[in-house]
Amino acid sequence: MITSARQLFNQQFSEEKYYGFLNDLDKTFNYKIPFRVAESPVFVGKDFRNKLFKAANEIIDFIVRPDFKTLMSGAIPAQVFVPNEDDHTLFLALDFAICTEEGSKELIPRLIEMQGFPSLFGYQDFLGNKFKEHYQIPDHLGFHFGESSEQYWIRLRKAIVGDHNPENVILLEIDPLKQNTNIDFLVTKHHLKIDAIQLGDLILRNRKLFYKKNEVEIPVHRIYNRVIFDELLGKPELKTNFHLTEDVDVEWAGHPNWFYYISKYTMPFLHSDAVPECKFLSDYTTLPTDLENYVLKPLFSFSGSGVVFNIQENDILSIPFHERKNYLLQRKVHYEPVIQAPDGLVKTEIRLLFLWDKGAARPELITNLARLSRGEMIGVKFNKDKTWVGGSVCFVEQ
Repeated sequence: MITSARQLFNQQFSEEKYYGFLNDLDKTFNYKIPFRVAESPVFVGKDFRNKLFKAANEIIDFIVRPDFKTLMSGAIPAQVFVPNEDDHTLFLALDFAICTEEGSKELIPRLIEMQGFPSLFGYQDFLGNKFKEHYQIPDHLGFHFGESSEQYWIRLRKAIVGDHNPENVILLEIDPLKQNTNIDFLVTKHHLKIDAIQLGDLILRNRKLFYKKNEVEIPVHRIYNRVIFDELLGKPELKTNFHLTEDVDVEWAGHPNWFYYISKYTMPFLHSDAVPECKFLSDYTTLPTDLENYVLKPLFSFSGSGVVFNIQENDILSIPFHERKNYLLQRKVHYEPVIQAPDGLVKTEIRLLFLWDKGAARPELITNLARLSRGEMIGVKFNKDKTWVGGSVCFVEQ
């Protein structure tokens, strides 16, 4: 979206250079990244940057309301409520599609998803710096917001590790080695010196948690939580000594309840031009006559599963009335292809990533990620066997 930066990048690009870039990503941590890394970053100019900031601030205005948790009380299923939640989320992710309205070519952001959960904070720093190593990128463009990578990791260390010995802080996952995001865990360990621990390996004793390292039990004082409850609920066969819903003597770097408080459930409560029409399915007395212009989304699903993009009336009628409170109808947005690839234009979504430090009035934007797509939706199944798609990062005009 910055023409000069796009032209400069595309002039440098070649398939050989791209595969060298991928090889460098894989060999740095001796780990082959399993997801597709896009060929190019996204270049965001001041005009669209300011639109993103305005949209994000309008959404955050609602999240910082003193009655926010009260309004979101219906978001958390009783069986996954975790004790000792904090006053506000530590992490916030807002996903915006780059769109146009019908009859206009003006680029606008539209909120697609939101999460009170950590995203790829470690990997995005790694990826952004690798793009800078392999390509000439103008100095006035950055992928963090007002901070160097060194300052960025100081912020993350304070948020995740706090005042603890890193040995007593863990990154908690169901099975880290099997997660596509394991590269993020490796980067995080490199910078923060905290281990990724399987949920099933935690030992619970008298409200205290421990993990074994070289056959020695190490106390856990703080958890950087990366367990997604929706995924965990899909693994009833998993045997653990500790269940997340137990009352334990531990600090949370990202309390699990915020995964639900800030989620698809939140979207019908938002009032902003940047938020597409969104309504709980149970709130409809009469269904829209233009269902082709909506997406049906289950509130509780892992990694986009269960989303119906091309809705038929029977998709809705087949959902029992008592279950409809667990679904949304969200009006589709028109993704505008804006990334100039060698063989055409590509769509993109931008995820703004925030930290909300304890005692701060609002979350603070610290970095971003981007996803490129040629399909009708962002996601792997819509982009199989395509190029210039996948995960990336934005370089934003500072």
